[in-house]
Amino acid sequence: MSDREIELKIHFSPGHVELVQDDVYTPYRRVLVTGATGLLGRAVYKEFQKNQWDTLGCGYSRARPRFLRCNLLDEDAVRAVVRDFQPHAIVHCAAERRPDVVEHHTEAARNLNVHACATLAKEAADIFLLYISTDYVFDGRNPPYGENDAPGPLNMYGKSKLEGEREILRHCPGAAVLRVPILYGDVEKVEESAVTVLWDRVQEGAESCTVDHCQQRFPTYTSDVARVCRSMAERALQDPSLRGIFHYSGKEQMTKYEMACAIADAFNLPSSHLIPLTEQPAGAGAQRPHNAQLECSRLELLGLSVEPTPFKTAIRDSLWPFLHDKRWRQTVFH
Repeated sequence: MSDREIELKIHFSPGHVELVQDDVYTPYRRVLVTGATGLLGRAVYKEFQKNQWDTLGCGYSRARPRFLRCNLLDEDAVRAVVRDFQPHAIVHCAAERRPDVVEHHTEAARNLNVHACATLAKEAADIFLLYISTDYVFDGRNPPYGENDAPGPLNMYGKSKLEGEREILRHCPGAAVLRVPILYGDVEKVEESAVTVLWDRVQEGAESCTVDHCQQRFPTYTSDVARVCRSMAERALQDPSLRGIFHYSGKEQMTKYEMACAIADAFNLPSSHLIPLTEQPAGAGAQRPHNAQLECSRLELLGLSVEPTPFKTAIRDSLWPFLHDKRWRQTVFH
């Protein structure tokens, strides 16, 4: 399906002027992406835009000039954006997603992770609203976790995201929640993801350094999550019964130490300087679940999942711009 409009144009040629009609494509589907300046939001925005959706991205501190600047804590501003743009779908990526920051700045984080959800959900009565949540709603003691398993978050980040889920579904019963684990992808700086931040330890191989080898993770590529978001939105336009909680995750189980070794291998770099840390140091920040593996069959049964990109492939695509020695690219990619 698509809309096409007739546009009149004047064509000039030597000694001749002609009024002609051009058949112009205009997207018939509109999507609003919150947090479009963030790690996942950028991938989601790009995925919808390249698949012929009229895409409006909003952010706050980093919004201009590319995206609309909108304070999600301002109910009037949120209402104006939704009513002016009239989206068919909203993908709510905006969040404070750094567990240690949430632990120490709880009130500010809850404003974004909880109250902004309620504000957006109240404006989404006839719109498909997709909320991005986290595997940290689980305590990690008895994996894998299905959508109907009881949550039990260990830290304030997980608690705030769980409250956000409940606000979304309370105010907008037709909404969907997509829980995802640790994310990585095209980063603006390596510190933007808890996966890509390992790059400095890998690349600076002169000194030994310890890397966590306790918590089991399932690193998930943002481009894959973005494809799932689009497939869910397109299905929801056809089938309004698509609602509730869904899980999506990469399939490769790794500790951060194993991720770091895989990153080194992907770039033909040494990893002998990386030392596995098998015990959590005291005072290591917000408590993390040991293994919050997500069971993802609901999406798969509906035909809405995507096969995860292999970690080594996706991490090369994400990190090669940050190579100190760009000549390595020739040995990695050829």
